[in-house]
Amino acid sequence: MTPPPSGSDRPRERLRTLGAGALAAREFVALLVGSGGAHGSAGVVADRILELADGSFRRLATLDVAALDGIAGVGAATVTRVLAAIELGRMVAVEKPVVRERIQGPGDVFLRLGPRLRDLPQEEFHALLLDTRHRILREVLVTRGTLDASLISPREVFRLAVLEGAAAVILAHNHPSGDPTPSPDDRAVTRQIVEAGRALGIPVLDHVIVGDGRFTSLAEEGGMG
Repeated sequence: MTPPPSGSDRPRERLRTLGAGALAAREFVALLVGSGGAHGSAGVVADRILELADGSFRRLATLDVAALDGIAGVGAATVTRVLAAIELGRMVAVEKPVVRERIQGPGDVFLRLGPRLRDLPQEEFHALLLDTRHRILREVLVTRGTLDASLISPREVFRLAVLEGAAAVILAHNHPSGDPTPSPDDRAVTRQIVEAGRALGIPVLDHVIVGDGRFTSLAEEGGMG
């Protein structure tokens, strides 16, 4: 049975303006068909494909190349797109969920970054972008070199935090000397970024300074501004 028309011959525009949830099965297949031709519009060809599959995507997934090739208006490019879309669907269905690392305190930050930062010959300033449960969404290298409050731009930290939908941020950097005692510039950078986070509603939870086998947490010191 051919699925009823969606009432639109512009599925690409509907997808962009209304989202995927607004599209009918016929429209998804029409997107794979692309443009119509001598054998009919993309919607008409989509109807033929779905009719062969009895209106079922699961049935469509069982069809072979020869069956699809036999549909009027379906060429090699369309067959390739349909088969690729089916395989992508299978991959999504079997892919394991991403287990995000959760940060519960400065010790977790040190365990994640300490081995990588402690032996570097120069300072690296990183930001961990967190979700509402303090799981890491992304780790960002903000700058490399001597930490100077005049050179650090909170804009870069929070631009990425906004793009990732981060609920909070943790800062971290290393001291090549091995001594994690905060410097005046460390404290100035922290205050600068904390203030920017307050303005944006994205709190900065901590600034962890990595040394040789030890660390300092400015949050535990009460140095978060």
